[in-house]
Amino acid sequence: MRVDPISLRLFVAIMEEGTIAAAGRREHLAPAAVSKRMAELEGALGTQLFERSNKGTQPSAAAHTLLGLARGVLHGLDDLAESMQGYASGLRGHVRVAANISAITQFLPDDLRAFLVQAPLVQVHLTERISTAIAHAVAESTADVGILHAGSYGEPLTLLPYRRDELVLIAPRDHALARRRGKVALGDALAFDFVGAHPGSAINNQLHRAAAELGLPLKLRIQVSGYDAMCLMVAAGLGVGILPRGSVRLYKPALPLKVLPLDAPWVQRQLMVAVRSLESLPPAARMLVDHLVAAA
Repeated sequence: MRVDPISLRLFVAIMEEGTIAAAGRREHLAPAAVSKRMAELEGALGTQLFERSNKGTQPSAAAHTLLGLARGVLHGLDDLAESMQGYASGLRGHVRVAANISAITQFLPDDLRAFLVQAPLVQVHLTERISTAIAHAVAESTADVGILHAGSYGEPLTLLPYRRDELVLIAPRDHALARRRGKVALGDALAFDFVGAHPGSAINNQLHRAAAELGLPLKLRIQVSGYDAMCLMVAAGLGVGILPRGSVRLYKPALPLKVLPLDAPWVQRQLMVAVRSLESLPPAARMLVDHLVAAA
């Protein structure tokens, strides 16, 4: 049995308006076309819905039973169409985001909060990865959107400017460098032990390159995988560390740390939004990308 939703809508109109002519006017159809639809509906259901006489059309008991069922079906179809339109417009959907720790600890909390106020039915699945892994995830479509540091990753990506940050040196308050005024040269800092970021991270790679260019050894006493762990280890006196200024603000109030600016051009960094291509993004992901780029 196949029941046409248009015929159901016409049936409801007849029941609510009282006559076929009035239902036709409401639905912008000729009465003959409405009558034909009702005959087809009765045939599909195998049930007489209206008793026709020279006094007009009267609904049968079956029609009164069908009315509630038909309204439920039509409301369900309307909800279905509305939900699918939501996905098409980007107001619904699921976005997979891979971001580095710098973006997560400095910018994404506020930016994602503002985005989800605008699109409350969109689900964002956020994972933390290093920039090289983010580039690979976006290229392989295991992430829709990536947020990483500007650079060449050997992947076919579209990169859009997002935010800028600054790397700073942190030291225990009683450290010899803590008494310095003004910017600290990396060569001076390399005389001391470092608490390093985990291998493969952008900061770790940059620190190794900068030390090699100066021809000085990098004395990594310990390496950690998170900025919170780095701040705790530095505060405990295990060395000095380098991390973004915005991230230090999360931990400095509770720890005996001194924040020192570094005298090096590479401390100013650009974060990028990475996608395979804007044209291939699902609507919800494109909305998020537009929001993040606008936030910059």
